[in-house]
Amino acid sequence: MATNAPPAVALAELATPSVKPQEISFTLPKALHATAHVHLNFLGNCAMVFLATSSPGDSGGSIKPMGSFVYAMPDRTSSKSTVSTTLYTSPPSIEYTTRIAKILARRFSIPVYVGCSIDPHSMGLEVAEEMEGLAKIVNVIMEKWEEHKKGNAGSSK
Repeated sequence: MATNAPPAVALAELATPSVKPQEISFTLPKALHATAHVHLNFLGNCAMVFLATSSPGDSGGSIKPMGSFVYAMPDRTSSKSTVSTTLYTSPPSIEYTTRIAKILARRFSIPVYVGCSIDPHSMGLEVAEEMEGLAKIVNVIMEKWEEHKKGNAGSSK
């Protein structure tokens, strides 16, 4: 005897994702052997950024550490400062991840999640070279942010 009772658990509706992740790769300045990879998601009220590097000698099956994961947000009392907290720590990358998260939160004026496995010390970079790489990463991300803002401003008209 069959019954036509509704299922005990509601079925999930299929929905298209509202995010459009962007993946960008470029050579780091002063570290021509290293390629930076950026995975970028601009969500409604925050941004997610994942950073990694690769070298020509890396094999496709090699396992790399996850890196650090940091949440940063602009400080409402001071436009020049940010507040951040570490969600996951990997000692070689925590300083670099925190620095990028704070810069992006200040420039975006929205909260940012940053995951990063970049360890500039293991690449043998000097401080000036490390700063050039950081500036390049931030500048590329800011270009995409400006494009995103223009796209949203055009669609809201």
